Amino acid sequence: MRKIIILLFVFIIPMVGVSQKNVEFLKSNFKNDKKGLKEAVLNFQDGDSYYEESENAAKVALEYYLKANAFNPNNALLNYKIGLCYLKVFPASKAITYIEKAKKLDPEVDSKIDYSYGHALHLDLQFDKAIKVYTRFKRNMTPKEKKDMLTTVNRNIAECYTGIEMLKNPVRVTIDNLGEAINTEYPDYGAVVNIDESMLFFSSRRANSTGGKINPEDDMYFEDAYLSIKEGDEWLPAENMSKPINTKYHDAVVGVAPDGNTLILYRDENGGDLFHSERKGDKWTTPKAFEAPINSKYQETSASFSYNGKRLYFVSDRPGGYGKKDIYYCDIREDGTYRAARNLGKNVNTAFDEVGVFAHADGKTVYFSSMGHQGMGSYDVYKTVFEVNKWSAPENLGYPINTPSPEVYFSVGASGKNAYYSSNLEGGFGDQDIYKITFLGPEVLTEEQRLALADSVGNNTAAAGAGVLIAGTSQLTLLKGTVVDELTLEPIEADIELVINDTSNVVATFKSNSVTGKYLVSLPSGDNYGLAISAHGYLFYSDNFNIPEFEEYNEVTRNIKLQRIEIGSHVILNNVFFEYKKYDVSEESKTEINRIIALMKKYETIKIEIDGHTDNIASAKYNIALSKKRAQSVVDYIVSNGIDKSRIVAKGYGFAKPIATNDTAEGRKLNRRSEIIITDK
Repeated sequence: MRKIIILLFVFIIPMVGVSQKNVEFLKSNFKNDKKGLKEAVLNFQDGDSYYEESENAAKVALEYYLKANAFNPNNALLNYKIGLCYLKVFPASKAITYIEKAKKLDPEVDSKIDYSYGHALHLDLQFDKAIKVYTRFKRNMTPKEKKDMLTTVNRNIAECYTGIEMLKNPVRVTIDNLGEAINTEYPDYGAVVNIDESMLFFSSRRANSTGGKINPEDDMYFEDAYLSIKEGDEWLPAENMSKPINTKYHDAVVGVAPDGNTLILYRDENGGDLFHSERKGDKWTTPKAFEAPINSKYQETSASFSYNGKRLYFVSDRPGGYGKKDIYYCDIREDGTYRAARNLGKNVNTAFDEVGVFAHADGKTVYFSSMGHQGMGSYDVYKTVFEVNKWSAPENLGYPINTPSPEVYFSVGASGKNAYYSSNLEGGFGDQDIYKITFLGPEVLTEEQRLALADSVGNNTAAAGAGVLIAGTSQLTLLKGTVVDELTLEPIEADIELVINDTSNVVATFKSNSVTGKYLVSLPSGDNYGLAISAHGYLFYSDNFNIPEFEEYNEVTRNIKLQRIEIGSHVILNNVFFEYKKYDVSEESKTEINRIIALMKKYETIKIEIDGHTDNIASAKYNIALSKKRAQSVVDYIVSNGIDKSRIVAKGYGFAKPIATNDTAEGRKLNRRSEIIITDK
């Protein structure tokens, strides 16, 4: 019996070896299926044609390779090429399967197979194993491979070590697919949101594109811009933005103004240029190319407006940078022209590519993707903050936001609690999908967990679930609402001006939507803001927002009813200030009073009354005198600026006409006010 067992074992070994034999696509190997062989060879050749044609054609090449593989699953070169395709179209786990099989069938099928195998393990987060395979490849490099690839391999190994550390300290987030209302079996990517996350713009290469054409370079539909509107907590089915936004060729969304009223597109014209389109009511204007110095004869690929629309950040590969694609910015003059382009500097830009720039609504944080900073591989997302007149060292946003796969076009809502990006995560709809990232904030740990965490940090290990926090709360106030006619409630396209009162610096000017009356603006923390809303034929509206430094995210809704210029129309001057017990016009009040002057110069027949009001602290006699002096000082300033004194009168009412209770500090604050009343027109 023992002899029989030994013989069986001896015969089993050769059989296993035979099962791993490399089978070439030869007639001698498929004598009984010449037709199938011919078709498989053609599929193999078609796959090669697509794979060699374009980086973007790997998905099409894969379809042909898999057809050939169904006929002959034991060809080393075919398995290797299928693995290479999965390295580009994902998931990496499938790349590992096919490359491992190729190695078993023929370890020398390609001199770079160990590099590809290491890369697949790298993408699959198997960092320790990837390092070993990369290192083995380094040992066996040919002289030419050393010359061409040594720097890349060393960089890949460093990325794996970074990945090991990042996996120990994951960011506390959830990542959710936005679902079938947004995503399809086709590539969906490049998501950007307006600051209140009510509008989601993105690019897609799905069927039924505007031109209905397929790009011969990669056998995919040309990309179009799409828009989805949020209703409650749900995104409505995305709609093609059609003409004039989309054409029969590539039209890619790359940026949107904070209020959602200006869209930035990339088109493959003049080497690659940026275009802008404005929303007028419910229509979009025909996209126009940005003029120099934004566009150049080189490639400009993405852009983002600052919170106040006075600066445009953009990406370009023009000469004079620090590497390939760099991030630049141009400040925008009052007349809409652009100042000279300036590079964001070597602290941000590297010898590699920086792409996908996004300026956050807090006015100081810029997000971007880079291949040049310390990361896990390919493009990782980073943020830099403008502090003390310089950009901070970029901060990697961490795992699982970043992976060894490319993460590009990262868009963050004003609150800082949500972000959006595209990825090839498993379980999606078939290609790149758009995902929502929710920052969970810090964990509340028990005393035992805190002690365990402290001990783990001391031992250079990570406690399970201890998570690294990315701040999920921005330091800004989001102001939004509608502007309508007080009587008809019809929406008004109004001019909105935002001023920093301390400096009288106009930081933003924009308009409410003519169809909806909606407006949306970000107020970064740390300033006293004056807001003025005006429209032709109406008395302006004034409001004040004093937002302390480091004040966390807040949303304020102001639905404004503008009064027509009629006798009796009146408005509180919320940005006219007086020091305690004084009546001199302060510098920070002059911007508001200048609006009255402009109003009276525009409407030359109107007459007005300036009223002063106080709280009930001190005597009635004292407050009447003080309020009259304050009103008169406003009148004197207006008259000194060219307005006939017969058109304006000052009155002081003390605390005789309160608009709130004088029993609370907040009520008394509201009662201390100046008003303008139209007395004649």
